[in-house]
Amino acid sequence: MNRKRNFGVQKSVPNVAAHAGQPDIKSQQACIEDARQAALDGDPGPEDPTEFHALRERLEAARSKFPPLYQQEFVDPYIAALDKLGPEKFGQILVRDPKRERTAGLMLDMAEAILQRGEHYQLRATDAFQELVGDLYDGFLSAEDRQGINPPDNAKTPPLVKWGNPDSGPYTWPGDSTSSFGARAAVVNLPPANARKGLFAWAALGHETGGHDILHADNGLQDQLAQAVNTKVAAEVGEDIADYWATRIDETASDVMGILNMGPAAAIGLVVYFRGLSLASDGVAVLRSQGPASDPHPADIVRGYLAAETVALLPFSQSAAWSKVIAGETDKDVRNIVLAGKKVSREQARKSARGVAAAIATTKAKSLENHALGDIQTWKDTDEQKVSVVRSVLTTTGDLPDQGQSRIFAAHIVAGAVMEALANGADIAVVFDRMVQILSKLHAQNPVWGPLFVRHPGNIRRDFAYVRHQRSIVEE
Repeated sequence: MNRKRNFGVQKSVPNVAAHAGQPDIKSQQACIEDARQAALDGDPGPEDPTEFHALRERLEAARSKFPPLYQQEFVDPYIAALDKLGPEKFGQILVRDPKRERTAGLMLDMAEAILQRGEHYQLRATDAFQELVGDLYDGFLSAEDRQGINPPDNAKTPPLVKWGNPDSGPYTWPGDSTSSFGARAAVVNLPPANARKGLFAWAALGHETGGHDILHADNGLQDQLAQAVNTKVAAEVGEDIADYWATRIDETASDVMGILNMGPAAAIGLVVYFRGLSLASDGVAVLRSQGPASDPHPADIVRGYLAAETVALLPFSQSAAWSKVIAGETDKDVRNIVLAGKKVSREQARKSARGVAAAIATTKAKSLENHALGDIQTWKDTDEQKVSVVRSVLTTTGDLPDQGQSRIFAAHIVAGAVMEALANGADIAVVFDRMVQILSKLHAQNPVWGPLFVRHPGNIRRDFAYVRHQRSIVEE
């Protein structure tokens, strides 16, 4: 992970030795149960704002709660788009999309992204949610991390967040969708229950923000990655399975990018989260081996293998150990694998996933000025060490230590919470609350949400000739 932003909470230095060593997932069942309970929580969140004039008044009142960046890039353009529609056309959009799955869903979700912050809905959790999403986005799009790569073509501003639609789980409206209403930032959603519990839904945000929203920011990137996947997998495994992966490139690449951004926590988190959702819906905590042709996502089982193979590519010392653990957990759930109506052996599934991971992480894409996604963002031993530091404060009242120029970011905090929960399931509620608390503190210091017009906090930095500091806990 390459971020070097200079803000954060710091105080005493904890002892991190207890968190070194091999992967520990002994409390996985408690984590699956936490995901199940959150999935069964039907809290719908705020009621949809479907009365035009009342919505218009509330939006105007909420506007002042946003920093200059979001007023210009999201709030003002959205209000202007509504004014252009007027009450009659606003109502027509609602009538034409009664299930709120397309234009009406987008329109109302954009409104909620403004209203929930303006009206302080779940304020602390919203701040934490926004901090994680902004950090994941900044990790791929800040000028610091894109050295030698042109700025993205679309949606350069980090997404806004909202709570709602519990049946839909985590999802995003990418920037090319929100641009229909004049906005220049995406919207990311979590079910309202995840403001209180369901830790592993937060780990899935690497997929939504570090994946979908980034893929849609660079024109042509999805097509170039799809071609790379198709070519590599067709040559190594076969054309049918290559086509299966390539036609699902948006979801497939988003899995890989989430792991590049959040490390093995995002990978094992995917397995645990899917098992929790399966337990809630079907009564059994098993990754699904069936991938219908109509589903834009790859089957759960091959996503598990993709996660394992992506982790194997990461340049940190425990990558092989974590890859083995994730692949082993996936193996436990294998039934008859059927992808788009065609049977696939376990060996073919994993071999194809290996090719997909390599193609997405290492392909030198034209849209990225002949750079690979893994060149922009990846996970290293320094990130693992920061996760260990985070774990040491998640069950105490202490603050994060001063790491000098080697800062701890939101992705490290969520990764640390995931790893601590997997190892010590009895403390999930405490870990979740502390995660939200620490993320909220970081958000309060984020320059994007201050009075200046700042798009990426990674761009706010001094370049020193020499830095005087004590050796940090990460270096030790």
